[in-house]
Amino acid sequence: MTNAPTLPDGLVIVVKEECETCQTVVGVLTRLQAELGASIYSQDNPAFPPAADVVHDEDLSVSWHHDIETVPTLIRVSDGHEVERTVGWDRQEWQRISGVEDLGAELPAMRPGCGSMSVDPSRVDALRARFSGSRLAARRIELGSAEDPIEMMFSRGWSDGLPVVPPTEARVTAMLEGTARDPAEIVATVPPDLVDVTVEKVAIAAVMAGCRPEYLPWVLTAVEATCNDTFNMHGLLATTMPVGPVIICSGPGTRAIGMNAGGNALGQGNRANSTIGRALQLVVRNVGGGRPGEVDRSTHGGPGKLSFCFAENDGDSPYGRLAGEHGIDDGVDAVTVFAGEGPRCVVDQISREPDSLARSLAASLQALHHPKLVIAFDAVLVMGPEHARVFADAGMDREEITDLITSHCTRPGSELIRGAGGIAEGIPAEMGEMEAIPKFRPGGLMLAYAGGGAGLFSEIIGGWVNGEMGSEPVTRAVQY
Repeated sequence: MTNAPTLPDGLVIVVKEECETCQTVVGVLTRLQAELGASIYSQDNPAFPPAADVVHDEDLSVSWHHDIETVPTLIRVSDGHEVERTVGWDRQEWQRISGVEDLGAELPAMRPGCGSMSVDPSRVDALRARFSGSRLAARRIELGSAEDPIEMMFSRGWSDGLPVVPPTEARVTAMLEGTARDPAEIVATVPPDLVDVTVEKVAIAAVMAGCRPEYLPWVLTAVEATCNDTFNMHGLLATTMPVGPVIICSGPGTRAIGMNAGGNALGQGNRANSTIGRALQLVVRNVGGGRPGEVDRSTHGGPGKLSFCFAENDGDSPYGRLAGEHGIDDGVDAVTVFAGEGPRCVVDQISREPDSLARSLAASLQALHHPKLVIAFDAVLVMGPEHARVFADAGMDREEITDLITSHCTRPGSELIRGAGGIAEGIPAEMGEMEAIPKFRPGGLMLAYAGGGAGLFSEIIGGWVNGEMGSEPVTRAVQY
């Protein structure tokens, strides 16, 4: 942190001309300076108040370092240390601190002050970066006066195909206010290049993605959850399948930062949903080197590779949340990452009994990736409220729902082997003698709860190769 300007002993008053309360107390200001030698600091006009000896706090360093949030502020200083202060105009307090019994007798007893220029939202980020002392270790990129920073980032390959926000020192410093973690702390080792990424570098990606500072803990957690051997982000990049990390968030913090768990939760329009997922992808791209056409070998890709992040409506869920299935206690903010493709809709607007609806869901799940490919691929079933109500009204919990759906997802091996039904694709012939082969491995069908209140729909998110040879879902509690 840069050294704070020292305030002179005696009375110190900080004002700005555009504040009506400061205008009201001009006579008080000039009297205190004339009679008691008060020091007056003006934030905006060095000639305000008129006929006074004013120190212009032009760079707002005095206001910033001495935590001036409201003007006028009256401070009494002794031996270089603040003794007491009052803000706004409070006649009784100004008289007590100054010792002038009749001070402002002609004025109203009280008037609220105005916001200090040092806490103006348009200035505070730049002031924080200037005066708090830089905590940033990343190299600075100098631009020419005529160079467009957004076009520069396109040309250097830092973009995901959409414009990114220039990560200025002020913006990155502000982003780091969203976490108590040290900027130099290593968050993870990012594949495919296996580069250590710090909190600061994740914050840079979060700025570029358009995040707010309060989203940063969620981005950090998503980076930790994906960049490990269990999730296998490297394999997910290298596969030719159209898959990427799906980020499923839950807990009270999702509501605090405004994430969408309702209508269009898996779609566009919500800043937190869109930018948290995008920030993770930018970390993998720009730190880890996971770029399309290089290590990223997806044949078709998909929109989810730009960003795929949503919140569960765990506050209303009749069967809890996915993070609870993975061991996170209720009330703890959590992120689950799943290697998945884009969602597909299941329509059943007629079933009102659990078995009928389970059969509909199972029939759609059977087609995942290929009707004859089984056990290798997990899935997340994002059930909408109207479908979930069918099971809730029957008193079924999470395990009972998945067991019922899974029971309808089994087929005899003879129907699944290669060549069966005139289709060359399928499982090896030696499995043809098995009477019932499930679509999913144990625990491979996971439930989430999200979506709008109208519409008898659910969504299926198909997985990549799951298990030890591919990717396992990872759930982490959010660390702030």
